[in-house]
Amino acid sequence: MPNIVVVGAQWGDEGKGKVVDVLTPHVDVVVRYQGGNNAGHTVVVGKEKFVLQSIPSGILHRGCRCVIGCGVVINPASLIDEMEALVQRGVSLDGNLYISKNAHLVMPYHPALDRAAESQAGKRRIGTTGKGVGPAYADKAARVGIRMADLLDEQLFREKLEFNIRQKNRLLREIYDAEEFTVEGILGPYLRYAGWLAPYITDTALLLSRWIDGGASVMFEGAQGTLLDVDHGTYPFITSSSTTAGGACTGTGVPPTKIHGALGISKAYCTRVGGGPFPSEISGEIADLLRTRGNEFGSVTGRPRRCGWVDAVGLRYAARINGLDAFAITKLDVLDACETVKICVGYRYRGEVFTEFPEEERIWHEAEPVYEEWSGWQSATHGMRDYAELPTKAREYLERLSEIVGVGIALVSTGPVRDDTIIVAGSALPRWFPSLGASGAQ
Repeated sequence: MPNIVVVGAQWGDEGKGKVVDVLTPHVDVVVRYQGGNNAGHTVVVGKEKFVLQSIPSGILHRGCRCVIGCGVVINPASLIDEMEALVQRGVSLDGNLYISKNAHLVMPYHPALDRAAESQAGKRRIGTTGKGVGPAYADKAARVGIRMADLLDEQLFREKLEFNIRQKNRLLREIYDAEEFTVEGILGPYLRYAGWLAPYITDTALLLSRWIDGGASVMFEGAQGTLLDVDHGTYPFITSSSTTAGGACTGTGVPPTKIHGALGISKAYCTRVGGGPFPSEISGEIADLLRTRGNEFGSVTGRPRRCGWVDAVGLRYAARINGLDAFAITKLDVLDACETVKICVGYRYRGEVFTEFPEEERIWHEAEPVYEEWSGWQSATHGMRDYAELPTKAREYLERLSEIVGVGIALVSTGPVRDDTIIVAGSALPRWFPSLGASGAQ
């Protein structure tokens, strides 16, 4: 069975949680490889809605082994709350959840530094969630981070904490004029977290290696999206981790030779949260329509998302950077009410049209989108589960998007519920997972 990466192809919030949930019955293991509790995956099962922040979406399937990899930064209080909420709703964790010893901790001073830095950033404000994920990754890169393994060694944990508190308090006091922290104020709660989490903390890279060698199929679940990648995104308006398919290797310890394919997730339109460039962003009545119909509010923060037309330039870039074998298109039904739909096929900047994604920040901010415009289908696709039953104009829209991007569409989501899903015959998904079946040819 293949090992597949599921990666966001836009600025996050593409619906990765639902896609992972749909595919989980056809794999043995789901592993989250980057991000923190700043990213949420929403999964709707029947009439129940689950919002997962750090735990892989596969946890909702009994018997699926779920791993939080070393590339994730973990707020232990938030993780424990998430675990307890799942247990209260009948989800089993024992024997199903594993946490990497090498995953770094989000400490209480990280959100404080995050909020303080944002408050003084002015027009360069990123629009972070304020949960401390960026500062936690900064400490990891600076080699002063504290890992899950350290949490299990009280003496080492205290030594690292004392060193960090001296540094962070000086920064908070002298640069940001913000409240300081004490070692004892952090030590007690974090040692209690250690007792709670200890049964789940292990060498997950070794476990994954053994499982794969034993024939298990692994799905790698990304958070955020390609255009927020720390190296390949719209810097500096990005997240702090490797959101692309390459991050699946560094964030889990699984070598690239053990990964067999990548599935990119994109909405049928596009959204973005926080600051930063968004060439195909729109405003007014149509943006409000997309936001309302798509429930475009952050699953973790509740913030309204910026909305725009689908950006084929960005998707083609995501396909190249990630080596995508196929796309899953989500929220097609949100476009049902639109008289016309548009695809951004280029960026016009100072008389030149760019059809490949640029790397210059000024172009992102100043470019005007070049669109292809298509007639909308203006009939309901919500809940459809057969590709052939989609309105002709909806199929033409999807097929034109696939043609421009150069990657086939393997899955179409027509609603938030697990079963509102079309698996496209002849695509990568039924080839990877023959038991998945298909519902209509493209």
